Amino acid sequence: MDYLYILREALVWVITIFWLYQLVISLCSLVKIKDKPLTTKKQHKFMAIIPAHNEESVIENLIESLKKQNYPRELYDIYVIADNCTDNTAKIAEKAGAIVYERFDNVRKTKGYALDWFLAQKIEENADYDAFFVFDADNIVHPDFIKNMNKKLCQGEEVVQGYRDIKNPTDSWITAGYAIFYWTMHRFYHLARYNLGLSPLLNGTGFMIKFDIIKPEGGLKTVTLTEDIEYSLKRIIKGKRLGWATDAIVYDEQPVEFKQSWTQRTRWTVGHMQCIKEYTKQLAVAAKENKKMVNFDGLLYILGSIPMFIITLILLFTNFIMYAGNGMTHAQLIENIIKYLVPTFLLPTLTGIVAMYLDKRPIKPMLKGLAFYPLFMGTWLLINFKCLFKRETSWEKIDHVRNIKIAENGLQEEEISKI
Repeated sequence: MDYLYILREALVWVITIFWLYQLVISLCSLVKIKDKPLTTKKQHKFMAIIPAHNEESVIENLIESLKKQNYPRELYDIYVIADNCTDNTAKIAEKAGAIVYERFDNVRKTKGYALDWFLAQKIEENADYDAFFVFDADNIVHPDFIKNMNKKLCQGEEVVQGYRDIKNPTDSWITAGYAIFYWTMHRFYHLARYNLGLSPLLNGTGFMIKFDIIKPEGGLKTVTLTEDIEYSLKRIIKGKRLGWATDAIVYDEQPVEFKQSWTQRTRWTVGHMQCIKEYTKQLAVAAKENKKMVNFDGLLYILGSIPMFIITLILLFTNFIMYAGNGMTHAQLIENIIKYLVPTFLLPTLTGIVAMYLDKRPIKPMLKGLAFYPLFMGTWLLINFKCLFKRETSWEKIDHVRNIKIAENGLQEEEISKI
C-alpha cells in the first residue's frame, strides 16, 4: 500500500498547489488598478455582428438595444447572419434596421463557421471598420457598451471581453446557477487576471476584436465547439493578453430548463476537451520558450478543468482501494471524502456570495439559487464524467422563452408575457 499512499499524497499536493495559485490570483480582483492611458481619442467605426439561427422571437430586441447606443449612429453598422434559418429571423432583422446576410450550409453549422464566412467577405471588400463586436441573438446591450469599448480600443487593446450579465437570474435554480457562476468568474478569474496583467478569456458573446488582426488569417479560424475559448488560447499562445471591460455590459439569457442546460454545458465541455487536445502542447511549448506568465497561466487554465477533475477522481478511487486493502480505517475514508466534497460543493457557494457582495448585488432574491448552487455544480461534474466516455459534437439550439427589452435609460424592462 506504500505506493498508493505516495500517489495519494502527490495528487493532494498537485490539487492544493493548483488551488492556492488560483486563490492568490483571485485576490488581485480586490485591487483597484488605474485606467490605462489613451493612445488616441478617435471615435472608431464598428461592426456589430449577430449570428442567428431561428431567433425571430428575440432578434428585434437586440437590434433595438444596439440602435439606442450612446454613440454616433453613423459610426457602427448592425449585421445579422441568418444562419440556416427556417423562420422569419432575416425578415424581422431587416425590418428592425439590420443588414442581413443569409447563409445556408448543412455541414458547417457552428457559430465559428458562420463568423468566418461573414468576416471573409468583409476582408475581401476591405471594409472600412476599425473593430467588430459579436453578440448572441438573445442578448440586449447596455446603451454605453460601444462607447466604453471604443475607450478600450483607444487604450490600445485589440481583443476585449465585455461584462456578460444575466437577463433572467431568478427564473429557476438553473438560471441562478449560471448567474452565480458567471458573476464569480467575472470577478475572480477575468478581472483578477486583467488587474494582474495576465489574460482574461472571451466569453461567448459581447466581445470586441480589432478588425486588422484577423485579416491575415481571413477570420477567427476556429474549429472547436467553443470558438471563444479557442480564439483566446490562440492569442495567449502568441503571448498576447486579452482585455476586460467591466463597464461594457451585455445581458444574456440562460436556459431555464435542466435538459437544455445539460445539453448546452455538455457542448461546452466537449469543446473544452477539443481545446485540451488541440492546444495543451502548444501552450506548454509557449510557456517553456517565452517564459511569460501569460503563457503559463493559459496552460494552467487548460489543465484546470477536465484534467483536475480526472485527478480528483483518481484521488477518490485511490482512497477506496486503500480502504479495501485495509490501508485505512472506515473513519479515515469518510474523513478524506469529506475533505474533497466540502470544498467541491460548498466553497463555490461561499465564493458566489462574496462575489455578489463585492459587486453590490442583492442576495435575498438569489437565496434559492445559492441553496441549489451545489447541485448545479454537481451536475456539471456529472457532465464532465459523461463526456470522458461519450462526446456529442452536434449543435442543438437553445430555445429562448423570455421577451426582455432594455429601456433607454439602460435598465432592464421585462414584458409579462412569455414567448
